[in-house]
Amino acid sequence: MGVAIAAWFYLGNAAEASACPVQAMPAQVIDAAARGELAALNGTGQGRGYADMAFKDASGADMTIADFKGKALLVNFWASWCVPCREEMPALDAIATEYNSDRFMVLPINLDIGAGGQEKAQDFLDEGQFANLPLYADNSFAAFERLKREAVAVGLPATLLLDPEGCELAVLQGPAEWHSNDGKAVVEALIGLRG
Repeated sequence: MGVAIAAWFYLGNAAEASACPVQAMPAQVIDAAARGELAALNGTGQGRGYADMAFKDASGADMTIADFKGKALLVNFWASWCVPCREEMPALDAIATEYNSDRFMVLPINLDIGAGGQEKAQDFLDEGQFANLPLYADNSFAAFERLKREAVAVGLPATLLLDPEGCELAVLQGPAEWHSNDGKAVVEALIGLRG
């Protein structure tokens, strides 16, 4: 009985880990575009899926990555207390302003935890007058804990590039100047994968 339970648990977790197909070629396309300001971006495409990753919108409604199905996503994990995160936000807003569409979206997920965390995040966004960075938040920190467990991220900011099914194509640890020719080349490569 114990062996059966262990096998069920192992196979269940293996199925979750391989929720997406391995996508070596799309990851290579992203990796090839990642130069200069985005040189630290790593094309992965190893089959990790995030469609079920949960967070909340500004009103507190439950959401997942799957709610954005059909759009390639630049998912940025940030916190208002993280200085590099704060410095990166104007460039992310500029990229969102230029590229957000029915094919692509910058999806910022705030990780301020504790009492008043969401209010601090909203205050920061309001102060910066970011026109295209709405508040999405995971004040449980569960989404980021998942990234740490899977050895995808260790600190903030962290960015995932996901295909329209919520499958990981690339990972960036740390900030980047997204609104640069290098950043635009990566975003255009991601959007261009859809043909």
